[in-house]
Amino acid sequence: MSDVKAAQRLVEKYNQLKSEISKVIVGQHEAVDHVLLSIFVGGHSLLIGVPGLAKTLLVSTVAKTLGLDFKRIQFTPDLMPSDIVGSEILDENRKFQFIKGPVFANVILADEINRTPPKTQSALLEAMQEKSVTIAGINHPLSMPFFVLATQNPIEQEGTYPLPEAQLDRFLFSINLDYPSFAEEVDIVKSTTNDTVAQVNNVFSADEIIEFQHLIRRIPVADNVIEYAVNLVSKTRPNSPNAHEMVNKYISWGAGPRASQNLILAAKAHAVMKGKLSPDKEDVKVVAYAVLHHRIVKNYKAEAERVTEKMIVEALL
Repeated sequence: MSDVKAAQRLVEKYNQLKSEISKVIVGQHEAVDHVLLSIFVGGHSLLIGVPGLAKTLLVSTVAKTLGLDFKRIQFTPDLMPSDIVGSEILDENRKFQFIKGPVFANVILADEINRTPPKTQSALLEAMQEKSVTIAGINHPLSMPFFVLATQNPIEQEGTYPLPEAQLDRFLFSINLDYPSFAEEVDIVKSTTNDTVAQVNNVFSADEIIEFQHLIRRIPVADNVIEYAVNLVSKTRPNSPNAHEMVNKYISWGAGPRASQNLILAAKAHAVMKGKLSPDKEDVKVVAYAVLHHRIVKNYKAEAERVTEKMIVEALL
């Protein structure tokens, strides 16, 4: 099958996928789009929102429609790294046997990831980046495809541990979920207070997802679009020749090269879903905020003057 026909088939199945998800998830269209885009480029996503916005339900519904093995890890202050990756135990023959942890699944929901100390958070780092874990010097590859979809509550700060910048950088997208509109909330209440349970159908297989991931990576990108993305990321770095004046004033650290890579990958996926055979600058702009805002570190002046990451990214665009 040619790449053009494969792209058309992907768009058809993508729209079918969104239709299935909408049976359960009301609204949150941008969040759904970003989660699906991250999956089709093999990236991870961090979902940030107040309680009750269906973050967990969104992830589990996506896993069902993709036909993937799904595991949920509830992050708590007493969670240990072995609770995530697994551990070795001594069996009845006095030999060590490796017992796999929940990270050995296709879709990992890291629920309230900021509720556990950095030592445990870092247990996900190797899995997210290398798609494998090392136990007692032995490397164990994870099932493919593999995605971490983490949730974070932005308002309950007591008993939480901020995610290290190194781990934040592993997330392709940081996705903010907003309150539903009045009409959407009416629909939510109607659909969740009766005795019927919406059933979603499986749309993709694991092999199809991997096939489409390779397809998106093969999409050509014009040099001027790559230069635009790299230029945009370089503007986030304070005191660099290309730095934006707002960045020099309010940012301590800017985004690294992984941000440029992720901008192009996400722009490729967005272009394909819109029926285009190559991304343009507009595709980069659409995904820029979700790719960049968790990769820039504000200084005390930004905090004092209540300058947000969104204001800074919008100024760059």
